Amino acid sequence: MISVSIVEDHEQYRNLLVKVIKVNSLFTLKGVYSSAEEALQKMHLDKPDIALVDIKLQKLSGIDFVRQSKSYLAFTQFLMCTSYQNDENVFNALKSGASGYILKGSSMEEIHSAIIDLSDGGAPMSPYIAKRVIGLLSGKQHEKQGKLGLTERELEVLSLLSKGLLYKEISDQLSISPNTVKNHCKNIYKRLHVQNKVEALNKFNHYNMNTSVYSFT
Repeated sequence: MISVSIVEDHEQYRNLLVKVIKVNSLFTLKGVYSSAEEALQKMHLDKPDIALVDIKLQKLSGIDFVRQSKSYLAFTQFLMCTSYQNDENVFNALKSGASGYILKGSSMEEIHSAIIDLSDGGAPMSPYIAKRVIGLLSGKQHEKQGKLGLTERELEVLSLLSKGLLYKEISDQLSISPNTVKNHCKNIYKRLHVQNKVEALNKFNHYNMNTSVYSFT
């Protein structure tokens, strides 16, 4: 079950989103808000998996909402709603911490698909925006990659796996969701060219053993 909250100031579209969420048994509706200000006050009680947020709200924008709420909604992923996919606001929202977006006017099936995709670790967005985001982050990602070509966070996850911790225990220790741990593991397997946890840990332990040997020679 994927829990969803909605932040949308346009009543007609807000009601449409409510119907779209309620019609799918995979989703459960947590909270519905007509402004960012209201959501900032109450969404911490919902703790939804996914927050559907309109970018252009009346007062405080959806971008500002994402930026201000990220610290206390650490396990929530933000899916922005917008009328224009090339809008500069979409790019700014993604830079602020949103994980994807849907266009207003998307079909019910497209909205469902975007929510499921995001919950599974994807990032629903157009190729145009994706290219801009990749261009922005590629340099930083290369800088953060350490031994075995893994990022610092991936190394943390792999190290904790090597100590026998379960996904839930790792999520608690790193203050991330179990689903995020699972996605990190998928990326680790892909980067290490292995098929499962056992192969990944063998490669990790072999690397550490060789590094220790070389450090004494």
